[in-house]
Amino acid sequence: MNQPLDPAELARLARRVAELRQEHRALDEAIARLQEGIQADELVLKRMKKHKLRLKDQIAWIENLLIPDEPA
Repeated sequence: MNQPLDPAELARLARRVAELRQEHRALDEAIARLQEGIQADELVLKRMKKHKLRLKDQIAWIENLLIPDEPA
């Protein structure tokens, strides 16, 4: 069960989610540009995609903290 968070912590987490989403979008665009190249470096692409997945997981984890628990 999530502990209630104070408003300042909620605001900080919301800002962090926004930052992570922006980084996720930028990484997605960079991956797309790199894939357009004829000789794309597969190792770099793989690392970028893994980083993108980690960002997605972080976003989901923080968003889960922001959602209040509902009584059963």
